Amino acid sequence: MRRALTAAAAAAAVAALAAGCGSSASSGSGASNASSRKVVLRLGFLENITHASALIGVKQGFFTKDLGSGVTLKLTPFSTGTEEATALLAGQLDAAYVGPNPAIKAWQTSGGKLIKVISGSASGGAQLIVKKGITKASQLKGQKLATPSLGNTQDVSLRYWLKQQGLTTSPTGGGDVPITPITPNSDAVLAFTSGQIAGGWEPAPYDAQMLAAGGHALVNEASLWPQGQFVTTQLVATQAFISAHPTAISGLLKGQIEANQYVASNKTAAESAANAELASLSGKSLKPNILSAAFAEVTFTNDPVAASLITDAQHAVSTGLLKPVQNLSAIYDLGPLNKLLTAAGQPQVSS
Repeated sequence: MRRALTAAAAAAAVAALAAGCGSSASSGSGASNASSRKVVLRLGFLENITHASALIGVKQGFFTKDLGSGVTLKLTPFSTGTEEATALLAGQLDAAYVGPNPAIKAWQTSGGKLIKVISGSASGGAQLIVKKGITKASQLKGQKLATPSLGNTQDVSLRYWLKQQGLTTSPTGGGDVPITPITPNSDAVLAFTSGQIAGGWEPAPYDAQMLAAGGHALVNEASLWPQGQFVTTQLVATQAFISAHPTAISGLLKGQIEANQYVASNKTAAESAANAELASLSGKSLKPNILSAAFAEVTFTNDPVAASLITDAQHAVSTGLLKPVQNLSAIYDLGPLNKLLTAAGQPQVSS
């Protein structure tokens, strides 16, 4: 069950980090000087197709196999990356599949002491879907749009794109285009279907569901990035856990690599596995046409597409959602991943 998170809890966690005592190794993860103690790895992820690496890794047993009997995997699904960032800051997760902007926020809030990006996971899979009468940006003035949460990856993308079109937004919902965070994402689909919102910048599969509900894509985010590649999901881990349990981190990364390889080698089976895990989590699977459309949008890659993360941070600063970030390139720790990729005969990735 997801634990309640408060701003006070997050602030306390940041203070502990600054004091040098905010280590997951002293919590449920086990102390680093007690190698015989069972390790608990607390992993967060979203119930999105953009997080299918995690869904498949769980469903196909890759994580369990690669982590080994000495590590217990504790899974916590979330609705938004903003919630995940808060959980990381509050010391409630050891690793997480998370979008770039929540990861940047956690990095900045902790003064660069909390997390490292240890692998990419997915690129692409986000669109601005609007009702069919809207065919250009100027028609969005006065129209209510949705994103998953304030400051999450899609929220930053929407606000920055609107700014480029000469349209203003406000974190409080004002401006030329009112933006309403709607969680869970499935509720945004319902709001769109009922006419409560004119559209939303949503991740797969929710953009595909809005399309099926009669909308059309005003912006496919892939069209805004070089070669259509931009980080949507990456795997992060706390620095404390990386330091205390390098073998567990290696096992987690092996599972990540296997999950993405499974998508590449058998997409149909991968779609079914991800859908089955979604059904297990939410009690409802995706329709076949939605499932295939969502997977078609996403490139599953271990490459973190690092250049796009730096650009994402600049976009968040430009829209007033983030203060300038210092030394962001230091967020990456790709050494363990590259070692495993080399052993698997796959190309290394870079930051």
